[in-house]
Amino acid sequence: MDFISQRVQSLAASQTLAMSQKSSELRARGVDVINLSVGEPDFPTPQHIKDAAVAAIADNFTFYTPVPGYLSLRRAIADKLARENGLSYAPEQIVVSTGAKQALCNVILSTVNPGDEVIIPTPAWVSYVEMVKLAEGVTVEVPAGIDTDFKITPAQLEAAITPRTRMLLMCSPSNPTGSVYTPEELRALVDVLARHPQVIVMADEIYEHINYTGSFTSLGSFAEIADRTVIINGVSKAYAMTGWRIGYCAAPLAIAKACTKLQGQYTSGASSIAQKAAEAAYTGPQDCVAEMRAAFRRRRDLVVDLASKIPGFRVNEPQGAFYLFPEVSAVLGRHTPDGRLIATSGDLAMYLLEDAHVATVDGAAFCAPGYIRFSYATSDDNLRAAMERIAAAVAALR
Repeated sequence: MDFISQRVQSLAASQTLAMSQKSSELRARGVDVINLSVGEPDFPTPQHIKDAAVAAIADNFTFYTPVPGYLSLRRAIADKLARENGLSYAPEQIVVSTGAKQALCNVILSTVNPGDEVIIPTPAWVSYVEMVKLAEGVTVEVPAGIDTDFKITPAQLEAAITPRTRMLLMCSPSNPTGSVYTPEELRALVDVLARHPQVIVMADEIYEHINYTGSFTSLGSFAEIADRTVIINGVSKAYAMTGWRIGYCAAPLAIAKACTKLQGQYTSGASSIAQKAAEAAYTGPQDCVAEMRAAFRRRRDLVVDLASKIPGFRVNEPQGAFYLFPEVSAVLGRHTPDGRLIATSGDLAMYLLEDAHVATVDGAAFCAPGYIRFSYATSDDNLRAAMERIAAAVAALR
């Protein structure tokens, strides 16, 4: 008897987590694997944030938390949005969740009805499509490749909008490409959205501070769409707090209330200790953010330089996040030294893992076959060694 629901059977497993798991299994068997598959800063959480968590335990912040989060944290987030982004959100419009992933899913489940269309520019993070599927919505992919720096045009957006369109889900800086929309490019997209008031705009801004352009423009800062824009963010990337699991949405009040209602039924409030740590992240010194960003930029320059020298790899220069997304179609169709055909980017990713012992992620997981994703959120030495292994493995193809 099949006990698993069709809802769950229809979902794909996360390929980023799957590749990370496979690399861990190889490492457990004694194989020296360099893991470039996971989107996680390799820095420890800054000391003042850890100290705040220890203090929270000592101060007995060990009880259930309010479903939308501690008021003090929501106030700190509102202050951050005003100070850094020029956005005006009341604490009541902010819902703190167990990671930005839950915040995204909360919003989708709270706003998307069966059959509603959600526009997702691709390449896109692996979970967006699956979250829409969970809500019984319909994903409308709008593809952009390396030739346009992985950014969609206003004409593409206009063509994708139909009477069934419920939401546009944007991510800038982007996972998996690292592309960052300029203020002018965002303005052009907003001009399209202004003509379609039924479309909710969800802006995943989790990589906001890992941004090498010198400034960041939030989609919520455009007056024409501000009353239907939802901001998704959190502490995991900017403050090296992935394991603390704190993210949030800042939304129109009705959507925030709906997310609180939903979250109250299946997880309730996020961890008390992690919330107090997140509060310290937002209210404390920000030098740590700048230091980590500088390290990521140095690593970006290193991996772009090394990857661009691999024959068959087409590489752009990402302006944010900590990913490189080379186009590898020229490598496909070749054979490994033992005769296996590398027919797809997935075959290439598996070959690099099994033969070169470097974990990457197939671009097909991000709705972009023919590409692979590297995370350069690891040490310079690891990156040099990984790119040397990848170059040798590609050169061995025939």
